[in-house]
Amino acid sequence: MLFVGDDWAEDHHDLEVEDDQGRVLARKRVGEGIAGMVKLHELVAEFLGDDDGPGQVVIGIETDRGPWVQALIAAGYQVFAVNPKQAARHREVISISGAKDDKTDAHTLADMVRTRRHQLRVTEPDSPLAAGVKVLARAHQGLIQER
Repeated sequence: MLFVGDDWAEDHHDLEVEDDQGRVLARKRVGEGIAGMVKLHELVAEFLGDDDGPGQVVIGIETDRGPWVQALIAAGYQVFAVNPKQAARHREVISISGAKDDKTDAHTLADMVRTRRHQLRVTEPDSPLAAGVKVLARAHQGLIQER
């Protein structure tokens, strides 16, 4: 199993990959969008065995929505949405200073899904109905803005 902490910002994601013993295998910052997602897949592929698949990858991220999260789920990864308050409390447990920065947040999220995922909520893909409502809502919003 691989455990990935994904600390997302407006234009990038800070990632940390850990093994099942909590050893840090890699840290990387990737951009938002398709190019960033490709780099995330490449990073994960470096550490998966030949017989392992995306179901062996557990990702912690502080949101349960958006195209990035849906792309992670579609790729077959196990994605856990972590409440930011839970992450802050866990950060205090693993870091003496409790300092908050992107690298520490990615580490906190990776450690949480490795050690406490039984206390977290797995993120499910959008239902076809929910996806259709999103498309209609965006189209409606676009029409209003054009008008």
